[in-house]
Amino acid sequence: MTHEEHHAAKTLGIGKAIAVLTSGGDAQGMNAAVRAVVRVGIFTGARVFFVHEGYQGLVDGGDHIREATWESVSMMLQLGGTVIGSARCKDFREREGRLRAAHNLVKRGITNLCVIGGDGSLTGADTFRSEWSDLLSDLQKAGKITAEEATKSSYLNIVGLVGSIDNDFCGTDMTIGTDSALHRIIEIVDAITTTAQSHQRTFVLEVMGRHCGYLALVTSLSCGADWVFIPECPPDDDWEEHLCRRLSETRTRGSRLNIIIVAEGAIDKNGKPITSEDIKELVVKRLGYDTRVTVLGHVQRGGTPSAFDRILGSRMGVEAVMALLEGTPDTPACVVSLSGNQAVRLPLMECVQVTKDVTKAMNDRKFDEAMKLRGRSFMNNWEVYKLLAHIRPPVSKTSASMHTVAVMNVGAPAAGMNAAVRSTVRIGLIQGNRVLVVHDGFEGLAKGQIEEAGWSYVGGWTGQGGSKLGTKRTLPKKSFEQISANITKFNIQGLIIIGGFEAYTGGLELMEGRKQFDELCIPFVVIPATVSNNVPGSDFSVGADTALNTICTTCDRIKQSAAGTKRRVFIIETMGGYCGYLATMAGLAAGADAAYIFEEPFTIRDLQANVEHLVQKMKTTVKRGLVLRNEKCNENYTTDFIFNLYSEEGKGIFDSRKNVLGHMQQGGSPTPFDRNFATKMGAKAMNWMSGKIKESYRNGRIFANTPDSGCVLGMRKRALVFQPVTELKDQTDFDHRIPKEQWWLKLRPILKILAKYEIDLDTTEHAHLEHISRKRSGETSI
Repeated sequence: MTHEEHHAAKTLGIGKAIAVLTSGGDAQGMNAAVRAVVRVGIFTGARVFFVHEGYQGLVDGGDHIREATWESVSMMLQLGGTVIGSARCKDFREREGRLRAAHNLVKRGITNLCVIGGDGSLTGADTFRSEWSDLLSDLQKAGKITAEEATKSSYLNIVGLVGSIDNDFCGTDMTIGTDSALHRIIEIVDAITTTAQSHQRTFVLEVMGRHCGYLALVTSLSCGADWVFIPECPPDDDWEEHLCRRLSETRTRGSRLNIIIVAEGAIDKNGKPITSEDIKELVVKRLGYDTRVTVLGHVQRGGTPSAFDRILGSRMGVEAVMALLEGTPDTPACVVSLSGNQAVRLPLMECVQVTKDVTKAMNDRKFDEAMKLRGRSFMNNWEVYKLLAHIRPPVSKTSASMHTVAVMNVGAPAAGMNAAVRSTVRIGLIQGNRVLVVHDGFEGLAKGQIEEAGWSYVGGWTGQGGSKLGTKRTLPKKSFEQISANITKFNIQGLIIIGGFEAYTGGLELMEGRKQFDELCIPFVVIPATVSNNVPGSDFSVGADTALNTICTTCDRIKQSAAGTKRRVFIIETMGGYCGYLATMAGLAAGADAAYIFEEPFTIRDLQANVEHLVQKMKTTVKRGLVLRNEKCNENYTTDFIFNLYSEEGKGIFDSRKNVLGHMQQGGSPTPFDRNFATKMGAKAMNWMSGKIKESYRNGRIFANTPDSGCVLGMRKRALVFQPVTELKDQTDFDHRIPKEQWWLKLRPILKILAKYEIDLDTTEHAHLEHISRKRSGETSI
């Protein structure tokens, strides 16, 4: 990237003005987006205005449209809802109202509008844009604006960010607020599960989602529900029979509770609503179970945004400013969204159209069509749910096609490991396999700590943190003989290894060992599960999201404490080994002033610059600082060293405190993302395994000796892919146990800009405008 281009981002907004508004139902994470739009806008030299109370404020003007400053968005990152207010607005639906809105914008020289809201709000924005020149000529005729003003504001740029807890907007994998709503739901489901088990009850939970079953579907995957009702896929006509049979089967298997999730818009094949009360009556009448209904309601919109939503909001806010400032009269209004972990721009009206098509398909009872339009990720969730909840595991144990697959955990504990084990075991059983579980990693495989797992062995495991099987960092190489003996003894034909960097290096050792030991020639797959997120071949690993949320919650509390005492800087040490993922992402999510990591070397001059930056910050109204340090970012500049340096340099200006977060980052109940990700990874790994074992059948036994029979299953950009461990070798820095290239490093500049550093924003990694149909036919997304 040239120096001129660097310079361009900082001057891109000079002479321009941006207005930001939130409209429609509120969603957690909207504040993160508003904060990013304001700060990045100011960084580029633009003026940024808040529009209070959504479109109503745009119509009413006056004090509702206020210029924003850097400090005015401080401390809003961790607040739920929207600080600038949102309102349903009738006036803006009328042309008269839009005329007033245009007048208010032109008078202030604002020609860029960033709208954060649902599809209704975004459609309104597009209408506004298409009428813009007519509105201006009307205003000019009426003498309300001058010809010069009309020329200056000749076109209006619009960028939308989707804020909606329902995740009902087509073209975006995740809308702002969805992940937080899932957090609220899962907190409640976990609480209800404990009381239901005490009393052997059936609980019917109603979640939001009038026309979209996303929340209900992901909740049922994340809590292992017995049944889910969603509007996109009504149950078969005899669903009452099927449901009751399913509930009683779960009870006879030894489960003490049943959980049924209902989306508020659930319907049957004829379009008749299925309410939570209907279901309760059915269960009480037919089965006589003690049944309770809980309607979650507005709890789902409340509370603090999750780490994911804060990062999503911040990234989308940055992208929105860039899209606005690069806009020309010819660029269509666009929506900034996330696909996999990449920011993309999509034409706003294409997305709105597909979203409307879904509703139409559902009204026309074309439910298959509706499911397809929802996109690949929704379909995948549905397929995995159906497998886990609706298929009866085979009873016979002697079929010829039965294979034996062993599952184990390796490395340090990570939240979500148990969810991965559960789905692996159950999908294996559904396919008619014999599934063994290995305790204590490779050590247990060598010592023969192996037992067979039945369906109920893993019951209720989804929501439990840590590793129930036990996990160790021991590598297999030194016990190949015992491991080979046990593979033969237990007739293990495939191995699923769920774990961190050791799981990957263990896999490489197994590949090496195949030369000496024929027994090791069996297919294996590694599912990355570690809080450090340092396994090559995957952008995310199971457990990292939970750790991130833990760090985030702690930082929020620490910031609150600092806000009370004033002039205080906190230095917080995070885990991650040499990998700076947790420190960087937590820095983005918690609004840190700096995050020191190994991947981005820093010198004493950088430390000095950061201290100076904090000294300047203490002169503003924001009198506190937050600095994150990855545990192994530098062997000499330790947490103590940085703390001492800050304490000395800050004398008389601020005082410093330090906090080492330690092992709390490995614990806790897994977040909805980790439960869902682990469940899908487990299912996908087991499906691959069954295929690979069949492929490797030679003369009555399994013999797998090709590179592609030992893989890491990882999420790459938009897809889940199997990559041979041997191919990943070149992409690994073994000394520091990290991949050589890491996607999240390009988010570092955002962290610095949001903390008010005058740095260069690399705008080369642009999200180009894509088309929604192309995205659909892509690879399998998660």
